[in-house]
Amino acid sequence: MDRRSLLRVTALGAGAVALPFTGWSAAYAVARSGAGPYGPLCAADSHGIRLPEGFTSSVVARSGRRVTGTSYRWHDAPDGGATFPDGDGWIYVSNSEVPAPGRGGASMIRFGADGRVTAARRILAGTTGNCAGGGTPWRTWLSCEEIDRGKVFETYPRGGAAVARPAMGRFRHEAAAADPVRRVVYLTEDEPDGRFYRFVPHRWPDLAAGRLEVLCGGPGTSGAFTWKRVPDPGGTPVRTRHQVAAAKVFHGGEGCYYAGDIVWFTTKGDGRIWQVDLKAGRYRLTYDDNLAGAGPPPLTGVDNLTGSAGGDLYVAEDGGSMEICLVTPAGRVSPFLRVTGQDSSELCGVAFSPRGDRLYFSSQRGPAGVLTDGITYCVRGPFRG
Repeated sequence: MDRRSLLRVTALGAGAVALPFTGWSAAYAVARSGAGPYGPLCAADSHGIRLPEGFTSSVVARSGRRVTGTSYRWHDAPDGGATFPDGDGWIYVSNSEVPAPGRGGASMIRFGADGRVTAARRILAGTTGNCAGGGTPWRTWLSCEEIDRGKVFETYPRGGAAVARPAMGRFRHEAAAADPVRRVVYLTEDEPDGRFYRFVPHRWPDLAAGRLEVLCGGPGTSGAFTWKRVPDPGGTPVRTRHQVAAAKVFHGGEGCYYAGDIVWFTTKGDGRIWQVDLKAGRYRLTYDDNLAGAGPPPLTGVDNLTGSAGGDLYVAEDGGSMEICLVTPAGRVSPFLRVTGQDSSELCGVAFSPRGDRLYFSSQRGPAGVLTDGITYCVRGPFRG
């Protein structure tokens, strides 16, 4: 997506939000773009990454090459990712968005307590275009196919065979976010006339059977919403997004993140971040890169996103300036890092380690701009907690 010329951000939430998000203002406000909480970006390091002072980057894995300390070759086109605690260490999982039939899937890398790699392996194979997904509280990874009538696959990073979950809908999936309070999973759809869904399992946390519902609301950028059941989650012959007349349209759903009774998701087609306040029963526009404001927007091509313990959103760009941008609770937007020399790639897979002291992400197509040149990185530094 080309960089647009205007910016507006609305401050987020109504009152304090439970950790990891706290203190969002209750009022709409125009964002003040500029220096972030960590200061300006320094010159590019040896990996071509510009970071604030005090932060460092390292390469975790490269497509087609063995992951250091293992015999496993990292997959092509790394995309959505998440982390999970595992004993004295943790696991990072990553999707493979290879569009060729049966060539996608997902992999995991395990790290010990000191952050060194202890294992790596494939956790899903034989699928297509696995773009994003989401972790669950029971430490499984939902890997989503971004193809027509694609499926969600529940994978088991600590061991076990992956299982298709067709009850969660057959559509062009993007991301998923589990809500343990309401015992549902939210789902985005990457279509120009996509919808925002939730899956309500018959028995939490068993995702084998349940009810697929779609968010319904007015045409505006804020308002009340309801959920209505999708009659045929299989999407044949009528696609899921066209089955409920009152369903609200979202232009190209991408990343999705839940925290403290709020679910956030991005729509890349119009450069927006949305907030759904689940307690208040209202949705609202959080960020739009094409509304009135001064100067060029610091964030375009919104894609994957995650949150930090300090209350900030980290949003990866697909295109734009190849940045991961930070949105603070005060509504301030700034670049956190910029990857140089990789303008034909996209950033994705943003996820913090369980301790919050490492941020993982991938450049899907690397310097060569091809699916076989993906790189997965780790950034360390004084993240505010």
